[in-house]
Amino acid sequence: MAPTQSPGEVPDISLEQLRDQQLTHLRETLTRVYDHVPHYRHAFDEAGVKPADLETLADLSRFPFTTKDDLRQNYPYGMFAVPRGQVSRIHASSGTTGKPTVVGYTSDDLDVWSELMARSIHAAGGRPGDIVHVAYGYGLFTGGLGAHYGAERLGCTVVPVSGGMTERQVQLIMDFEPRIIMVTPSYFLAILDEMENQDVDPRSTSLEIGIFGAEPWTDRMREEVERRSGIDAVDIYGLSEVMGPGVSQEAVTTKDGLHVWEDHFYPEVVDPVTLEVLPDGEEGELVFTSLTKQAMPVIRYRTRDLTRLLPGTAYPAFRRMQKVTGRSDDMMIVRGVNVFPSQIEEQILRVEGLTPHYLCVLTRPGSLDELTVQVEAHDPLPAADRAALGSVLREHVKNRVGVTVAVEVVEPHALERSLGKAKRISDRR
Repeated sequence: MAPTQSPGEVPDISLEQLRDQQLTHLRETLTRVYDHVPHYRHAFDEAGVKPADLETLADLSRFPFTTKDDLRQNYPYGMFAVPRGQVSRIHASSGTTGKPTVVGYTSDDLDVWSELMARSIHAAGGRPGDIVHVAYGYGLFTGGLGAHYGAERLGCTVVPVSGGMTERQVQLIMDFEPRIIMVTPSYFLAILDEMENQDVDPRSTSLEIGIFGAEPWTDRMREEVERRSGIDAVDIYGLSEVMGPGVSQEAVTTKDGLHVWEDHFYPEVVDPVTLEVLPDGEEGELVFTSLTKQAMPVIRYRTRDLTRLLPGTAYPAFRRMQKVTGRSDDMMIVRGVNVFPSQIEEQILRVEGLTPHYLCVLTRPGSLDELTVQVEAHDPLPAADRAALGSVLREHVKNRVGVTVAVEVVEPHALERSLGKAKRISDRR
């Protein structure tokens, strides 16, 4: 049902009350999918479990996982738990690696989503009356519309710019004077570059808060963004298969990880190899189960994102997830060493003279994989100076990540800019 608290308000609830609420909602959700989604009825029967077997929250571990492949195999409407006529909106992934994953929302689902986005924006420091510049993509991607309706629910003024046309992004920021920008961190870097190209000091603009999501980014990236722009940079997390943005949010007051809105999503962290549930504090793959979604609940959905669950701080009843800095399916294995793009990014940001615009290029010239890091210099430099910066980065990566890579330092703006989610890996094997 639609939430009853004021827009943006985090429920004042004890941990015991939250756990009781979760158990009630979880039982209802398991029953709904078993009764109405053939995939789940078959999966539960195969695993030898029934909704009635859930007596405690720990019993959820007996139920099967849901994967992206399951969603693709039931394309387009097979995972819906309500008649298609009750679905008010459909979103979908890009489908670049096969059929897209399709998600549906009832009108109540959209109401809950808007409320959780309002809650997230409020936790990030947004307040009614703020102007919010939304530079996430609109359309089938959930980012733009999710941010848009959440900001409106909170009582903000929305500038629905979407992605692209970077010169115009800067012009509208200067003209409309938004306090908040919602955008991928990689595209915000492109906006900062364009500001500087137009002789605009990013620290002089009206922007005070950046709510960044849709891709992993490190605390070093936060430091770089805040240094250049003077804003508070906070993380938002979501994925379309679970809802969209607003599944969890970092509080601007603490900036210590993202509070999971556990009154609507039940999180687990599992070992990505054994799939055993890990205790809070241990790193593994994040798994979510819907608690209140009507149109398309998911049971134990494997996100592929790597994180750990920690006690709540700004909102004590709601556990935090550590910033996601890698995905199990983004892991590169180079000479037997596991490497994530975020580890490369962290070392790039340690080298003065390099920018966070980079690409990891995988090749296999012989029998072994090789990794070349292409990264932009901050300023135009002679080839010898670029080579020297490359040597510094190569040593940082070797000493701190434990792998030998080739480095190509290229001129500013030589790499293609992303207008949405950044492409960090180019697999040319």
